[in-house]
Amino acid sequence: MINIAVVGVNNIGKLHCQAYAKHPKARLVAVCDLLEERAAAAGREFGVPAYTSLERLLALETVDAVAVATAGEEKGGHHYDPAMLAMRAGKDVLVEKPISNRIDLAREMVAYAREKGVRLACNLNHRFAPAAFRAKELLEEGKLGTILFVNMRLTIRNPSDETPWLHLRALHPHSIDVMRYFAGDVRRVQSFLTKAPGRTSWSTASINMEFESGAVGHLTGSYDMSMRHPIECLEIGGTSGRLLLDNVYETMTYFPHDADDRLVLQNPIFGGMQGFNDTFRLRIDRFLEDIARGASPDDVAASGADALAAQETIEAAIRSFQAGGAPAVVERSGGDGRCES
Repeated sequence: MINIAVVGVNNIGKLHCQAYAKHPKARLVAVCDLLEERAAAAGREFGVPAYTSLERLLALETVDAVAVATAGEEKGGHHYDPAMLAMRAGKDVLVEKPISNRIDLAREMVAYAREKGVRLACNLNHRFAPAAFRAKELLEEGKLGTILFVNMRLTIRNPSDETPWLHLRALHPHSIDVMRYFAGDVRRVQSFLTKAPGRTSWSTASINMEFESGAVGHLTGSYDMSMRHPIECLEIGGTSGRLLLDNVYETMTYFPHDADDRLVLQNPIFGGMQGFNDTFRLRIDRFLEDIARGASPDDVAASGADALAAQETIEAAIRSFQAGGAPAVVERSGGDGRCES
């Protein structure tokens, strides 16, 4: 059994607690939150000790890994301190996205995990669905040939306007991670942003991408759409076929170029995913599997390094917009991040 502590037990943190409490390979051993009342309530709900200090929790409990589900500015401002504290104690860490809304701290977290030899993973849960797994298999089997383009749309409703860049930094680690999962690193971006009426944050984005492979792509994202309808779509085109992933987990369709048949994977009504929250369970399954099999820190699915690569792409998109839409090179831990005309 893998002993898990969860830090930050508001809405997302409770999903983590529920998943670990029910998992056959895990034991939820403690919860922690800066708000004493919230920590105590979660402790009572899950029948585990509750703390307001992670340092004290780690000193008193037997813990193998820590899930960091704290919030903070742009949904990532409070991730650095608990993640670093857990890694200094030699614990594996699964952190919510973004790993930090500050790129310098995100880089420090990834570098420290590598130096310490601990596993740092991120809850980039949109890639953890059977439809995405099957699509990845088809790609690796060569069914698409050479990838030519990758187009992504992720749109939800979030009225928060806490910072100008909330939409990009809080939501699109998911989008960019899914795009990278299939197409690899992004070389350059060109972004255009707009605000819905009455908003102060840049709540809708249109981002052109050039991948290191030479493939091109586009991301459309918005915090201004309805949640009643499909929120996500990914299209991948290659020299031999095309793939469509619809609404995260509902359907995968493969269209071969040289045949009239198509291959469809549909989420089953019975025995399939019951809703979006199942992506948390599937993501946590993989994190625990990586620990159980003794995966090296460099071989963790949806790793801290993957999350950092997504954040670096987002920061390039912000620089591009600030430069009037000039293409911006994605700066990777030491690059110059220059904008090109």
